[in-house]
Amino acid sequence: MEFVNPIKNVQDIQLMKDMLKERSSRDFVLFVLGINTGLKINTLLSLKVEQLVENSGDIRSFLLVEDQKIYINDQVKTALSFHLKKTQPPLDSYLFKSPKSDSPITRQQAYRVINEAARKVGIADQIGTHTLRKTFGYHAYLKGVAISLIQERFHHACPSDTFRYIGMDERDQKIDVNL
Repeated sequence: MEFVNPIKNVQDIQLMKDMLKERSSRDFVLFVLGINTGLKINTLLSLKVEQLVENSGDIRSFLLVEDQKIYINDQVKTALSFHLKKTQPPLDSYLFKSPKSDSPITRQQAYRVINEAARKVGIADQIGTHTLRKTFGYHAYLKGVAISLIQERFHHACPSDTFRYIGMDERDQKIDVNL
């Protein structure tokens, strides 16, 4: 398995969102949900519409997965609303449904989506499906979320594992911790 990086530049994230939104509402939601929840790709791909949407059509405020309550922020709600209006999927269907079957897209397809989008917007770093999760952790830490909480979300043994995973070097850690 190749080592991949988080997307650290906020402008690159926005460029990817814009490009994916134009190309595919499904891929756009995959990216936005991934970078805003920190969920593993297998968990993301296994999501059904009904886990995020009430019978009334309202988007839930929380998602329950792996015995964790995951907050659904406004970025995710907006992206999800956009996708649902375009596709009108049944509640019992997979959120990231393959156009070829009733199954979700594969990890490999998700990798291609993320990697191709990154290349098209000029990101040269190693990018893959773990990039979504790492991007979530990196930006959560920069916004002041305690590393212990990110460590817990990622099920890491110690903070140093989490710092390494999210692409924080010693210099980044010291700058942010001392603010």
